[in-house]
Amino acid sequence: MNGTSEGPAPAAYLGPAVTESDDGLAPRTGRTGRTEPPAYRSVFTTAPLAMAVVDAEGLVVSANDTLGTLLGTDPAALAGSVAADLVDLASDAGTWHAYREVLRGHRSRLRCTRRLKRADGHSLWAQVTVEPLAGTGDSGDSGDGDAPGLLLSVADVSARRELQARLRHLQMHDPVTRLPNRALFFERLTAALEAESYEHGGTGRIGVCYLDLDGFKAVNDTHGHRVGDRLLAAVAERLTRCAEEAAHARSGAPLVARLGGDEFALLVEDSTGTDQLAELAAAVLAALQPPFELADRRLSVTASVGVVERHTAGTTPTALMQAADTTLYWAKADGRARWTLFDPERNANRMTRQALAATLRPAIERGEFALEYQPLVGMEDGRVRGVEALIRWNHPQFGVLAPNRFIALAEEDGSIVPLGRWILRTACHQARRWQLAHPDEPPIFVSVNVAVRQVWDSDLVADVAHTLEETGLAPELLQLELTESAVMGSAGRPLQVLKALSDMGVHIAIDDFGTGYSNLAYLSRLPVSVLKLDGAFVRGFQYDAAASGAGGANPADEVIVEAMVQLAHRLGLTVTAECVETSAQATRLRRIGCDTGQGWLYSRPVAPDRISALLGHAGPGGPAGVQSGVGNP
Repeated sequence: MNGTSEGPAPAAYLGPAVTESDDGLAPRTGRTGRTEPPAYRSVFTTAPLAMAVVDAEGLVVSANDTLGTLLGTDPAALAGSVAADLVDLASDAGTWHAYREVLRGHRSRLRCTRRLKRADGHSLWAQVTVEPLAGTGDSGDSGDGDAPGLLLSVADVSARRELQARLRHLQMHDPVTRLPNRALFFERLTAALEAESYEHGGTGRIGVCYLDLDGFKAVNDTHGHRVGDRLLAAVAERLTRCAEEAAHARSGAPLVARLGGDEFALLVEDSTGTDQLAELAAAVLAALQPPFELADRRLSVTASVGVVERHTAGTTPTALMQAADTTLYWAKADGRARWTLFDPERNANRMTRQALAATLRPAIERGEFALEYQPLVGMEDGRVRGVEALIRWNHPQFGVLAPNRFIALAEEDGSIVPLGRWILRTACHQARRWQLAHPDEPPIFVSVNVAVRQVWDSDLVADVAHTLEETGLAPELLQLELTESAVMGSAGRPLQVLKALSDMGVHIAIDDFGTGYSNLAYLSRLPVSVLKLDGAFVRGFQYDAAASGAGGANPADEVIVEAMVQLAHRLGLTVTAECVETSAQATRLRRIGCDTGQGWLYSRPVAPDRISALLGHAGPGGPAGVQSGVGNP
């Protein structure tokens, strides 16, 4: 008989099925000449449990009718057979060793499950139990040295196995799509990443396409969950066909699973590289492109796919699926209806971003932030009119970080509010100290950047009023900068806040003007006093001049800047040009009519003590005097 083993398994002891009968019963002679009591023979023959008596050599002495029926053969023909071959105990080393231990009397029982083949070719699952007969010694022999030593019993457990298989299938498959579920997917993934699965052949690589349907919630909300379930089932059918068409000769079709909600995954074992996964992801998107016909509805759906392919060695299921989930997020962030390949460098940036976000608030409490100041210089005389406060983060791990590395994070998690208060208070204190240190010079104003979330999530007016009162700085020496996109869309509370600050005497500046809405009609109704022209206009002067040789600025750029300057002046606003880097740029901007300039021509952002060196300096031509005071590092 052929079969497969599941190994020895413990089970409840049912007690010996055969015992010695009373001496008064009439004896009966068996195949080996041994005498058998009639009661024993009757119980053994009619028992509903399939049994056989095995001698110390491992040969069948006799088998009952139930065993013959179970195996599809005459029970008498089983006498003399090797018991281990009859129920396939020698197919694996562990079971064979355990059986030999029972046969020698060194083990009390063996119980295992085997797949047996009947004489008619049909297979069945059987639970096989081997144990010494009652009254036998350690060697498996009775006291007279002549009695059989073992009882072999076989129970048909096919129905139970079938029920277990059905229950496992229900447990491991999604009822809506009939695809493998998350549990089965991770079971397969874990098995594929085990060392023995790839050390003896295969490519030693693995890949995952992790996809999410775009806008599926709208389908449920609009058409109901029943239609949504039908759509998921239809998507599953297309994904399955796509996987079958992409089947690889070595590894077969990818495993398609529904991980939950509208998320699916395709697992490719023994992948051949990123090209294979990229082709599969493209095929998935193409398969989902045609509309779905669901009863009387015609629905279209797209998907975003995150693709990860790597060596199996050193990879864990958690790490692989984290990478897939991150890549799926990138695909959605990049515009949806596309696939994106995992990028280790991009992921490292994401990890750094998360690390920064986690330590932002504690960094404020630990005092890891500092301010540097960049001069705002009068275009006509070169004197410092004010400074812009620029924050730096002295991170213990990543070094000095510029604001573009963490301000967006602070706005996302709300820490921009306490950070903004600290910037405002520190900058105002410093401006007051400069004023007191240089009483004979006109006081300079300080310009502080304000995020929109500060306007919404805090009482900015009260914060400014308290800071000005605490520091003694005059309101007209404080300028608050908001980006053009933030100011131009202001209505309700933001607009009220800006007006209240302006009424207080604080100057409001629009930063990066000319790159956002540029709604000039709306500009006239805002309490704004300063426009800061985006540096792209000024940089255009330099690049176009270099491209055209010994010429001047790009006429178009000059016309645009000149028009904005004239408009601002007609509205009573002053204009600051950002990113001024050359004397030629400064000369043209001065001719156009810009009021102040800011850029490396004058100074990079510097520590507070170096600003003191600028105060009172103005040499020939204006800007040269500023540079002589602080230098351009």
